[in-house]
Amino acid sequence: MKRLAGRQTHYYNQLEGRRGTLWESRYKSSPVQADDYLLACIRYIELNPMRARMIAAAEHYPWSSIRRWDSPTPYPWLDPVPIEWPASPAESQDAGYARFLREAIPEGEWEGIRDAVQRGQLTGNGRFVAEVERILGRRIEHRRPGRPDKGQGTGRTIAPGEGRR
Repeated sequence: MKRLAGRQTHYYNQLEGRRGTLWESRYKSSPVQADDYLLACIRYIELNPMRARMIAAAEHYPWSSIRRWDSPTPYPWLDPVPIEWPASPAESQDAGYARFLREAIPEGEWEGIRDAVQRGQLTGNGRFVAEVERILGRRIEHRRPGRPDKGQGTGRTIAPGEGRR
């Protein structure tokens, strides 16, 4: 990502006759458990422009895929819906997915995702964290900034809303 960002910055600066960086901060990522947590992250990304008050509705953002899910015309460059939704005669898979993206966000979902990305930690449940720890052969810990208190453990990282941090 660093090399890609550097090349893009160099190209754009040369094209526009400017100097400096294009982005405010470095690239950040968080490994995500591939089920409800993945869907929560997709919704987080799709609704980011609304949360930033750039637009009134997600479908107004020109680069959002929400319009595709409401459209009867397929967009061949987009992947299909990432999971199988319960089929109903009144609603297509794509329409059900669009409805999911617009549903009320559960309390703490956005904050949990944002915190995991900022820390570079895992986004998933406790079992997911334990499995990654087993594969890596080491504990994954979330430490508070600064020196730890004497005699205090740091605790392991767990998913948003699942116990202490």
